[in-house]
Amino acid sequence: MRVKKVLVTGANGQLGWELQQAAKANPNFEFIFLDRSAMDLSNPDDLLKIIESYAPSAIINTAAYTAVDKAETEKSLAHVINAEAVAELASIAKNKNIPFITYSTDYVFSGNAAIPYVTDTQLAPVNYYGKTKADGEQMALAANPDSIIIRTSWVFSSHGNNFVKTMIRLMKERDSLNIVGDQQGRPTYARDLATASIRILNALNLGLPIKGIYHFANTGETTWFDFAQKIKELAGLECTLTPINSDQFPTPAKRPNYSVLDTQKIEKELNLHIPHWELALSDCILQLKNN
Repeated sequence: MRVKKVLVTGANGQLGWELQQAAKANPNFEFIFLDRSAMDLSNPDDLLKIIESYAPSAIINTAAYTAVDKAETEKSLAHVINAEAVAELASIAKNKNIPFITYSTDYVFSGNAAIPYVTDTQLAPVNYYGKTKADGEQMALAANPDSIIIRTSWVFSSHGNNFVKTMIRLMKERDSLNIVGDQQGRPTYARDLATASIRILNALNLGLPIKGIYHFANTGETTWFDFAQKIKELAGLECTLTPINSDQFPTPAKRPNYSVLDTQKIEKELNLHIPHWELALSDCILQLKNN
C-alpha cells in the first residue's frame, strides 16, 4: 500500500511539532496530527478504535513518557506508554498492513562503551525509562517485525522543553552554572529528525526495504558542558559555566556516561547527509530569536 495519509501521535511534543512544520513542505502526504487529548497512549485499549476512525496508510508514533527521573516512581504509567501502547500500535499497523514508525533512545544502552553504539548492540539500560523504551522496542518488533524504530539522543528544538531552552533561560537568570561534563553523546535537532522521518516515508513509497532499528542523531559528539558552552556562545549570553562530574549532580535516575550513537546505517540506506550538531544548534537558536 502506498503511503498517503499519515497519522502522527504526540503532536505537541518536540518531534510532533517539527513534523507539523515539515508537513507544510510535503503536500504529497496528508498528515493527521493527534495530541494527547485526541489519542492518549496511557489507554492502549482505545487505540484501535481511534486509528480506524482515521484509516491512515501509515502511523508515526512520536508520543512517549519522557520524564526520565519521574519514571523511577511512575513505573506503571511509563511502561504502559512506552512499551504496551507501542506494541499495540505496532500490532494494529501489522493487521492493517501499513508502515509503523516509532522512536527510542540512547538510554537503552549501559553507557560503558568507548566507541559509538551500533543498532545491534546488546541492550542494558541503567534506568527505568531506558528499560521501558527497550521493552517497547522488543515488544513492537515481536508484534510487527516490519516496525521501524529510530533511536535518537539529546533531542532539542525551538519548541517544547529541552536542554537548549532550559540553558538559555538559566543563563539569563544566573551569573554562574555547574554543568555535567563527564557524559558524552550526540545532540539531535528535532527538525532534522522530522526531515529524516519524512525521507523514510518517501523511501517506503519507492519500495525500499526500510524496517527494523536505526540510529539518528546530528553528527559530532559532545558533553553537556561543551553543549552548554556552545549555546552560550551562539545565544550571546554572559554566564560562567563550570564542568562537574555526574556524582556531584545526583539524580533519581542514573544516566549513561557514554551514549554516542553510530548513524551510518540510516545515512547509507536513506542516502542521508546529517548536519553537524553545532550547525543544527545555530539554526535552532535563530528560530528562538525569531519567535
